Amino acid sequence: CRDSKGQLHEFYSYWRTDNCFDCFCSTDGIDCWSSFVKPVGYDEKCVSIFNKKTCTYKVVEKADHSKECPVYQWVG
Repeated sequence: CRDSKGQLHEFYSYWRTDNCFDCFCSTDGIDCWSSFVKPVGYDEKCVSIFNKKTCTYKVVEKADHSKECPVYQWVG
């Protein structure tokens, strides 16, 4: 399989893209899906920050990023 960047992948192999999507190559083609969940239920005094190295979100207070906020709902 050839991905959108032109890189070849063997049949029945998995890889993660730079945009944090997990992909699989089969004889039917390439299938990709999100490797992360996104926080949607948290206090308005907080902000979500995405880390592309770990492909995860962290929710912290806007005024003090050292203080994490509880998350009540995630989508993905």
